[in-house]
Amino acid sequence: MQFFKNLLADESGATAIEYGLIAALIAVACIATLTAVGSELNETFGTVETALTTANGN
Repeated sequence: MQFFKNLLADESGATAIEYGLIAALIAVACIATLTAVGSELNETFGTVETALTTANGN
């Protein structure tokens, strides 16, 4: 019975779960940010490509 009382009182697993949730939240924020930045970069490189093609006369 003492084993189960100690198991219920042990909070070390809760800390690992909290760190996992924080890491997941950071990952979601990074993915959202990089997706937005990626779209902007794609548009910028498209503009540069058009300008270079026009400058080369092709």
